[in-house]
Amino acid sequence: MKYEAIPGHIGLFARGEMERTGVPGVAVGVIAGGRWYATGYGVTSLRNPLSVTPETLFQVGSTSKTYAATAIMALAEEGRLDIEERVRTYLPEFRLKSEADAAIVTVRHLLTHHGGWVGDYFKDMGDNDDALALMVEKMADAPQVTPAGFAFAYSNAAFNVLARIVEVVSGEGYEAYIGRRFLEPLGMKQTTYFANEAIVHRVAMGHLETAEGPRVSGHWRINRSIAGSSGVVSSVLDQLGWAAFHMGGGSGVLKDETLRAMQSKQAEAGSMCEAFGFGWMLDTVGGEQLAKHGGSINGQLSSFEFIPALGYACTVLTNCDTGREVRDTVAAACMEHFTGMKRTLPAPDASLTGTLREFVGRYKQRMVELEVKAEGDTLWVHDRQAAWIAALEPRAVDPPPAPMQLFAPDRAVVTEGAHRGETAEFIRAGSGQVAWMRWDGRLSARIQS
Repeated sequence: MKYEAIPGHIGLFARGEMERTGVPGVAVGVIAGGRWYATGYGVTSLRNPLSVTPETLFQVGSTSKTYAATAIMALAEEGRLDIEERVRTYLPEFRLKSEADAAIVTVRHLLTHHGGWVGDYFKDMGDNDDALALMVEKMADAPQVTPAGFAFAYSNAAFNVLARIVEVVSGEGYEAYIGRRFLEPLGMKQTTYFANEAIVHRVAMGHLETAEGPRVSGHWRINRSIAGSSGVVSSVLDQLGWAAFHMGGGSGVLKDETLRAMQSKQAEAGSMCEAFGFGWMLDTVGGEQLAKHGGSINGQLSSFEFIPALGYACTVLTNCDTGREVRDTVAAACMEHFTGMKRTLPAPDASLTGTLREFVGRYKQRMVELEVKAEGDTLWVHDRQAAWIAALEPRAVDPPPAPMQLFAPDRAVVTEGAHRGETAEFIRAGSGQVAWMRWDGRLSARIQS
């Protein structure tokens, strides 16, 4: 596909953001007005620097979930799968710690992050073809946080179960099915799940923030057991191809009504986005619906978004764990330039400041521990690694607390810093007391007020 360079002033802005946040390399891709734009900035690795180009491969992390969801919808379109069916219809061996929930959880629950069991589970089950099957077996140890179907709670584990369903229903290995059904017909030759295939291309190394600056991450291989949630390696050009397909480019790979169903509201979210479709996060910008996802893995962070009504798409790939801000600010600059639209934060509601003390306390989930404080009309949330992770690989730099303003009852928005624009939700128990905080999509149980 022919492409043009990203406009120069956006490139200057991107380089400034990279310098400010210590990100060594960024690739940006845009579709607008029927034209493709792509440029790379910086270097692939501080240890062995090569220039980032539009063909450079990055790990896209959780945007991989949109591939798993698309595979499920393809099988449903063919009549080989029903998303309303229980998971055990396709995986009779499926187990959770809660038998009652394992027996009723459906494919729809998994697609919309409503499975209810602990979602951040990344066990390495090896490189053989049984990796996903072994991962599903491990779900028998997964404790239930909420009842199945009760509430949105972002789940990596759910999408690895979905990938295993794809294998069983299709009769093919997951990666092979994705390749045959999507990557080959869409001409996405720079997308893979395997390090030994990626290494023949120019690849970006992840970097981790330290007090002395970014250092190259020691991890690159992605476990096959998390292929459904996090396994995709791709370039901005192939990501634009994925966006064009999902915007309904007449590829013939899936029916437009299937694609539209994926981008239609299927469940409430309350954090990360306004609502969830099938695999896609959904927001509204300038009165238009925006579908999006993003990802973080091995010191690489990315964003991916498109507005079907405008034929607009943007992806930003970064190679440092400080890339959260870069991916968001650069994507915002692209949107403003190409569409004239700006994302705005929800307006704070001053009438709610009297309720701030209700949210103060400590909250805990598998990956992080959160402390919420109230000062004046502002809530502050400090996101720290869970103790078991910190003991294995502590963060080199602990991020500062983030300020939040209430904009609706039990809803707050981050107003500054790396998480700016992200929303948090406080969920009450039957007693009316705050029992959970939904942060970064995950449900964190309140352990101290």
